[in-house]
Amino acid sequence: MTTEPDRSRVRFPDISSRAYEHPADRGALVAMRSLRGFDTVLKKMSGLFSERSLRLHYLAGGVRVGETQFRDVYQDVVDATHILDLPERPELYIISDPYPRAMAIGTDRPFIVVSTGLFDLLDAEERRFAVGHEVGHILSGHAVYRTLLLALTNLALRVAWIPLGYMGLRAIVLALEEWHRKSELSCDRAGLLTSQDPDAAKRALMKMAGGSRLGEMSVDAFLQQAREYDAGEDARDGVIKLLSLMGRTHPHAVVRLAELDLWAASGEYSRILAGDYPRRTDDRDASINQEVRNAAKSYQESWNRTADPLISTLRDVVSGVGDAGGKLFDNLSNRMRRPPE
Repeated sequence: MTTEPDRSRVRFPDISSRAYEHPADRGALVAMRSLRGFDTVLKKMSGLFSERSLRLHYLAGGVRVGETQFRDVYQDVVDATHILDLPERPELYIISDPYPRAMAIGTDRPFIVVSTGLFDLLDAEERRFAVGHEVGHILSGHAVYRTLLLALTNLALRVAWIPLGYMGLRAIVLALEEWHRKSELSCDRAGLLTSQDPDAAKRALMKMAGGSRLGEMSVDAFLQQAREYDAGEDARDGVIKLLSLMGRTHPHAVVRLAELDLWAASGEYSRILAGDYPRRTDDRDASINQEVRNAAKSYQESWNRTADPLISTLRDVVSGVGDAGGKLFDNLSNRMRRPPE
């Protein structure tokens, strides 16, 4: 019996991943993909790991979902693939692991891995959001870079005894981690587009932070936590927050929920549901310069919006330097225009 895709939710034919990608994530991807020979370099670096061994590892140690195994999860994959118009349906493996996590990995044929901890934690609609999140990673091409990040992280640990080699790899890993955190914000949006249930998406993110006792939690209170985390008490908290991100590939749960809530309220989510979104067939025409400008604008808006004391201090310093520079320039200009005595 063939599993039919869900027809009750809006489908997005030929949707480009640019529709939901965070500007900083999108700018980095467009720039990387446009580099001459980048694909060749990527394939060479892919030699650091074996996709075949990864697939065999999960084929032997996990459960591949299908029409006779975890049929409900398989239906989620069918639906997400249909809604986001992914050309090929990815495999999904469930592994025994109490820690709630999921990932999309692989290069030629990316696949999804979901832990029993996440499967047991989420209800049906929340799980739909989680699966859509991972399918979004595949549509964006994130799985390739995620796999590369895993390989480089492991390599960095192996060469930690070589100072210069380790420092060079760590610099690359830190850059990839920053990109990966932004890619998670992108795919939370993809998960929302798949589930088309904002409440379920928020519940899933709250459960990632506080566990299954949803009755003891509140979305409004959780968003207030996000505001408090953003504000902090003084500049020291800003430094601590920056340091806490080292080694992390995912933003904190309160940040993810706040960012998703902001995006859903911005009108972009509604426009996409109404059919107003960029098409995959137009991806070749995407402007690198425009995507870089969008990324810079996104960071600028985040910089201006945050109440973080450290960022506020830096913002004031930059503003003060700019004002001082402007006054100095004005004085010099006035002197140059003044007629000689």
